[in-house]
Order: sequence, then C-alpha cells, then structure tokens
Amino acid sequence: MIKIDIKDKKILYHLHKDARQSLTQIGKKVSLPKNVVSYRLNRLIKEGVIKNFSTVIDMNKLGYIMIRIHYIFHNVSPEIEKEIVNNFTNNSNTVLVATTHGLFNLKIIIIIKDINKFYQLWQETQKKYGSYIQQKSTALFVNEYYYGPYYLLDVNKKEPRSMISKTGSGKEYKIDELDYKILQLLSANARESLNKIANKLSVSSTTIKNRILKLKKAGVIRGFRVIINPTSYGYNTYKAYLYLSDYSIKKKIVDYLKNNPNLVFIDIYAGEADLDLEFHFENISNFLKSMNDLNTKYPKSIKKFEYIYILKYYKFLYMPEK
Repeated sequence: MIKIDIKDKKILYHLHKDARQSLTQIGKKVSLPKNVVSYRLNRLIKEGVIKNFSTVIDMNKLGYIMIRIHYIFHNVSPEIEKEIVNNFTNNSNTVLVATTHGLFNLKIIIIIKDINKFYQLWQETQKKYGSYIQQKSTALFVNEYYYGPYYLLDVNKKEPRSMISKTGSGKEYKIDELDYKILQLLSANARESLNKIANKLSVSSTTIKNRILKLKKAGVIRGFRVIINPTSYGYNTYKAYLYLSDYSIKKKIVDYLKNNPNLVFIDIYAGEADLDLEFHFENISNFLKSMNDLNTKYPKSIKKFEYIYILKYYKFLYMPEK
C-alpha cells in the first residue's frame, strides 16, 4: 500500500474536478510550487495511484447507446476466466471490463451504435463461453453522475462538492472526422497539450482549441477527470444496487447520498436495480454501515440492496477505441 499525504490527496481531488488544469493552477489551489506539484504528480503516476487522465464524453450525443452486462460464471478455471476477460478487453466496443466479487463475477460496458452488432457480439460470446456462464443480464444506460473522491479532502476544510454528469438523452450532435480524432486523443489522455494534438492531426492549435470549446458547449465533452486506483492507498471499490419499493422517493435518496463523502458514482440504468451506486471505503464494515444508515433513513422506500466489490479493472474508457 502506498502512503499519500493530504497534499497528494488534494492534487488528486483537483484533478478530479478538471484534469486539464495546469500544474501552476493546481499548485495555487494546494499551496505548492509548480515543480513540487510536478514531482508529486509523477510519483502518483509511477506508483500506480493515477492510472490515467480521461475525458468524460457523452457518447449518446453522438448517436451511441451504452449497454451494461453482468455475468455469473459456472465452473470457470483461472485460464478460462483470463480468456473471457481478454476477449472483452480486446474488443474495440467495450469501454469497461472489471472482475468482481459478490453478486456476479464480471462487469462489462459496451458502447455501440448498431443494436444488431451488439446482438452479434452477444451471440459470439454465447457460442464461445456459454457453457461457462451460469447467468447473464443486461441494462441500458440512462444517466451517470460522477462525484469523485471527495473523501480525500480534509474533513474540516472541505470545498463545495463538484459533479460531472452525462445523459442518455438529448439531440444528437454531428461531428466530423477531425472532431472524432480529437475526442479519441483526449479520451486516451485528457492532459494532452493542444500543441501535441495539433501536431498529431496536422492542424493548428487554435483549430484544436476551438473544436474542443464547441464540443464542450454541445455537451459532448462533459469534463476531464483523473482515473485513480483506490486500492493503491488502502481503499476498495464497492458497488451497491438499490431496488426501491417507493420509486417516487428516488430523488430524495439521491440528494441524501450526495452528502456521503465516500460516494463516487451514481448510475441509472433501465433494467435491474433502480440505482447503481459506487463507493470507496477502507473496508466492507464501513461500506455496510453506510448502507445500513441509508436503510434506516428510508426503511419503507428501499426494497433491498445487493452489492459487489471490484477486484480489478482491465479497461476503463469513456469512448470506444475506434
């Protein structure tokens, strides 16, 4: 486990708010000179605390749909599990692949335009690995709210909480090949400089700047965030799936959850649970206490909750690779 101090935590938090901030901007917010911020940032990358800098792209506004798949395995050897994981990780339409413990064994998120192409992938998976799959389920993405690692901040000196959202609705925004290439580069590295992007795409940096501004204004680019590995500093990722008996109370539950500093994501899908929650906690006891507190607050509104914890992310993107 890596030891990170309050300055490291503040750097991570401000990168969550905007991963394209300059080192000077971050330094002013955490009271450190630029060179020290650079040193700490490189250390956090080298030691695996920071996995990537990603651009949050609302692919629904580009005409894509997002589908989540959960798999429960049956008689799977480590070799076969590795093969299944690699099969999805290497697929250009998958943006998230994670092994889990608890309710199911594998979590997949696919971004795709053609539902028939998705069905083809579904059938190919069944042909290859159907004998190893005990149960499977799908759900269609509706909304995502990313609150970030607020728990990293000093409890007594917390800043106003920020949130990055994306939605499965809205008018489709037409982009050209240059826009798409810009989004691909920013998705791979949200901190890529305008000059480097311009050189790679053989256009001016002013053109790149203007294109990014237009994509932000259109709601295609929702924000720039850091992807961290909480296990590196002693936290686990827990997913809770809430089923509501009183659906009208959903907004109140969401408003209550927003005050939980360990809440990182709220996702909403059509299918399975009514709310898909993600938390970072040091141990399962603290996670379960938080969920029990929620049940106590709304005893008649929550039918049940189920949970898993993430063993390992093999892929985490906001845009398909091609």
